[in-house]
Amino acid sequence: MSLWNWLALGGAAVVALAAVAQIRRRVTAAAAGRRFFRHPTAAAGLFVLAFVVSLALAAPLVAPYRPFVQIDITRLANHAPSAQFVLGTDPYARDVWSRLVFGARISLGIGAIAMLVAVTIGAGVGAVAGYFRRWVDMTVMRLVDVGLAMPRIFVMLMAVALWEHIALPVLVLLIGLTGWFGTSRLVRAEVLSLREREFVAAARALGAGPGRVIFRHVLPNVAAPIIVSAALGIGNVMLLEAGLSFLGMGVPSPAPSWGNMIADGWPKMAVAPWAATFPGLAISLVVMALNAVGDALRDALDPRKETL
Repeated sequence: MSLWNWLALGGAAVVALAAVAQIRRRVTAAAAGRRFFRHPTAAAGLFVLAFVVSLALAAPLVAPYRPFVQIDITRLANHAPSAQFVLGTDPYARDVWSRLVFGARISLGIGAIAMLVAVTIGAGVGAVAGYFRRWVDMTVMRLVDVGLAMPRIFVMLMAVALWEHIALPVLVLLIGLTGWFGTSRLVRAEVLSLREREFVAAARALGAGPGRVIFRHVLPNVAAPIIVSAALGIGNVMLLEAGLSFLGMGVPSPAPSWGNMIADGWPKMAVAPWAATFPGLAISLVVMALNAVGDALRDALDPRKETL
């Protein structure tokens, strides 16, 4: 790595610290924000996420090589970590650090977009089922039960088996379309309690239709559990993508994702453990940070603690 790469890396760390400080300054004016930062791992988890996102956005500046470049396949395959290759090289003589940084774009992007799809569908379906109840609720919830009963990885493997190659946007869409069932049940339970509240009855009395009541009055009051569900769900999506990529059914190499980096490196674990260890550590660190932030959000947005 050159001096410029190290400066860019330090800049990403400074940006992450500044982002966390700015968020803390803005949100601690509210009681929920103070509860969030009182959580013992909230600030650390937020910093890790901000740092990884900063690295992903600044990948061309931080990484000394392009992620798919084979530097010297005869001499530099499985090269140990050194000053030139800070995390070593993989069996194809590609710089592990460069692939790790560029891979953050794909792994985080898949997790965020797929979870956005899942939360959007789950919130809409759960709100409709909880608001209309009767046969709508019964029909929708039975479909949700079927979806929850089927292992998600099994559904994904079936979809991959039907098509020899799945494009990345289609893979993201499939992951999102198989992950909304739990969110729908959560939103339905909240909507069932909200639909009888006075502000909903007042909106209906003023002539608001079901669509307006659901999207303008009910769903905004269910935002807290949806946000927590999304924060916790991104980590699960990243693990699912990593598992599919490890099996050769996710992001195809040479495009870097943390899952296929592990798949490329694990056959050489005896001679070059760094090629698979570092992406595995990156996945673990980001998932733990997401869980820490999700737990802190759950405590901060808990209505039972509003008086604390």
